[in-house]
Amino acid sequence: MNQKLLKKYAQLAVRSGVNLAQNQTLIIQADIDTVSFTRLVSEEAYKAGAREVLVYYRDPFLDKLNYNYLSDEVLGEVHDWQVERHLDYLKAGACTMSIISPRAGVLKECDPKKMAIRQKAFGEASKEVREYTMASKTQWAIVAVPNEEWAKLMFPELENEAAVERLWDEIMKCVYIDETNDPIAVWEQRDIQFQARIKKLNELNFKQLHFTNALGTDLHVGLLKNHIWGGGSDVSQSQIRFNANIPTEEVFTAPDRNNVNGIVYASRPLLHNGNLIKNFQFTFENGKIVDYDAKEGKSVLKELLEMDEGSKSLGEVALVPYDSAISQSQLLFYTTLFDENASCHLALGNAYPSTLKDGLTKSEEELKQLGFNISLIHVDFMFGTADMNVKGETQNGDWVSVFENGSFVI
Repeated sequence: MNQKLLKKYAQLAVRSGVNLAQNQTLIIQADIDTVSFTRLVSEEAYKAGAREVLVYYRDPFLDKLNYNYLSDEVLGEVHDWQVERHLDYLKAGACTMSIISPRAGVLKECDPKKMAIRQKAFGEASKEVREYTMASKTQWAIVAVPNEEWAKLMFPELENEAAVERLWDEIMKCVYIDETNDPIAVWEQRDIQFQARIKKLNELNFKQLHFTNALGTDLHVGLLKNHIWGGGSDVSQSQIRFNANIPTEEVFTAPDRNNVNGIVYASRPLLHNGNLIKNFQFTFENGKIVDYDAKEGKSVLKELLEMDEGSKSLGEVALVPYDSAISQSQLLFYTTLFDENASCHLALGNAYPSTLKDGLTKSEEELKQLGFNISLIHVDFMFGTADMNVKGETQNGDWVSVFENGSFVI
């Protein structure tokens, strides 16, 4: 890959992604396939004035061994140091970045129950850590780096090296980087457009959204009273503006967890815990999933939905135009970071407190009483299509077209 473009990508991750402050510590959690790029990001962070850069690597193949050989008892154990190593730095003002390199199917033969045990144990133990991102207590960002397996999954007709190069090219297009531009300036300009759309949606103040398409989706999603739309950049509780997802094309808010009704059909596969879930659907009544099915990965979906009380309810509804750059590539990336930005999507599980007026100042119990969903998980799935229509009901009962044939009309 062109080193000039890689450097731009690393700079974008540091300066527009987490927007590292002078003398701030950066925690990087990186997949093992991203070593070279992680080093580049670390160097850019120090050039930007980082106090310290801490890197922790993840290896899905070691995860596979653990799921295959560890007992349920050991999988459910989380030691204090495993949480404190992050929490100690976050409390001192660190920001955090995740550098991912997905490997679809690496955990396909692992027992979904064992994976659920591990996920639930870490989810419960690291609740305070998770609040730093979910509540934007600090800046955070996610970026992606290719590996041969991922590239070959997307471009099976190409040789390994050519497939990786092609995937790099597609990633650069999605994050608006080319040989001649200043991507940081491009992202600043795009953010102005995001903020204008968010302002319009907040002014409309819908009670609910109604989604329909030819796949069979017919879903009413109630919105919280005093909900707030977000998208583009966010602002940390220290008043530092950052971009959590690189790339991003969505605007989103919080549904009323008690007021979602109808049926929704996924339009793209979901990669969860290294396993693909394909051709799945959910039926909602009064905010809860009461029926579901999947042609592939149903057992993984079952464990996901049984994670806790909030895992069968929604924590996010997001609007993404079908004419977005990622959608127009006509590629399936097999990772939520990209695929959610090619399609309208919903998220099972926890909602973002920032999507509710004064949500960051309220307790969990207060949030729940307002219809806010609380869960250990937050898992996005895609349901948008080229023929998606979306209407919004205003507070006085009028219906306004939001999407027609997959794109905004407001």
